[in-house]
Amino acid sequence: MGIKERQERDREAVRRGILDAARDLFVAEGYDNVSIRKIAERIEYSPAAIYSYFPSKDDIFFALAEEGFRLLGDPGLIEAQERLQNLEPLARVRAVFWRLYEFSRDHPEYFALMFVDRAVPRITREYERFGFARDMRQHISEEIQRCIDAGDLPPTVTPSAAMRTLTSGVLGLAVLRLTDRLPAGENVDDIASDVLDTILAGLRSGVALKSRGADKACSPAARSDTQAAQVLAPASSRNR
Repeated sequence: MGIKERQERDREAVRRGILDAARDLFVAEGYDNVSIRKIAERIEYSPAAIYSYFPSKDDIFFALAEEGFRLLGDPGLIEAQERLQNLEPLARVRAVFWRLYEFSRDHPEYFALMFVDRAVPRITREYERFGFARDMRQHISEEIQRCIDAGDLPPTVTPSAAMRTLTSGVLGLAVLRLTDRLPAGENVDDIASDVLDTILAGLRSGVALKSRGADKACSPAARSDTQAAQVLAPASSRNR
């Protein structure tokens, strides 16, 4: 291994250490309560060294969120993606939202940081960086539209409103699980399955959704409602 390669490997190892330390601190203490200095102390580096990798605390969060969305969007198994394509349209939609539940269960630190902490900055500040998250949302909307076209869902269903309802159901249960608000002995996987089946049954029955979704997604102002990160709560993003 040459000197350049070794330097790149060492730099990546430090970057990884910064991200891991920051993620753990953000989840344990809350985003607002963690400073660059505190992250530096955790990995025994100087704050100046942290700034040589990330210009601000917000940039550390954005790097973690990018990792999280990639974990959410890619289970890492080509076989799983092939099985998904072989499912019927409505089963594909269910599988997509089951993946969101799996993400909350298997990666609770990322989930808590991305979807629970109210202090984190809005993803829309780095909109282009999260283009793949926007593409993910568009793909889900198209899958729901295929269900409508196939007659599995009534034509009165608005894809974006249906997507928001399904997302809310899954995220609500995920937060209850994360905060230990469910009765002891409950099988959370079974509850997640019930939540998805109940919402999908309601959509199939033609229940009228009051939410109109967010299909008017052309202007920058509307984009915060049209990407997969729309469920992040608005909050200030102070660097320290």
